[in-house]
Amino acid sequence: MSDMIEVIIDSIRVHLMTPQRVVVLKQVTTERYLTIWVGPYEAEAITVALQEVEMARPLTHALLKNIFSAFNARITRVEIIRLQDDVFFGNIVAEADGREVIIDSRPSDAIAIAVRAHVPIFVHESVMETAGMMPDQDMPDTTTAAPAKKAPPVPLTDEGNDRLSVFKDFIDKLDIDNPDKDKPESPLT
Repeated sequence: MSDMIEVIIDSIRVHLMTPQRVVVLKQVTTERYLTIWVGPYEAEAITVALQEVEMARPLTHALLKNIFSAFNARITRVEIIRLQDDVFFGNIVAEADGREVIIDSRPSDAIAIAVRAHVPIFVHESVMETAGMMPDQDMPDTTTAAPAKKAPPVPLTDEGNDRLSVFKDFIDKLDIDNPDKDKPESPLT
């Protein structure tokens, strides 16, 4: 396991343009980060566990943790072991009957279970080398760059003007000088 790097969950972030979420993992020993895209349900499952929200009935990841316990298996860690074609691969590692059991898992599910089982999360060194980011080194240097010259706006096509004419007609019909003109009178006045 010497080729594994321990990480913690730094944050879960929302992409504003899509329903996707990003789990940001931070290397324990340094300021190196790994971001993994996850679905909204998986992100919610991780967030609920991090906030220790009690549910009336066990959700999927709590159910899986309970199944491990019912079979006298103890979850020892989760691992993100590989990155292939922009897809991360993970494992849930458990101990049962004195032997180690490795179960293939999506990293998002493995992380959701790790939070519930209070076990460490590890990332293979090759994954961190490929996809990990160091904020100081991987961020573009904007301190010495000359300010970019703003390009003039591209003129609208006739089709674009036609589409926007609906808004122009609406705005032209607004009576800005008398905004209360069309409001019905209140019975209280």
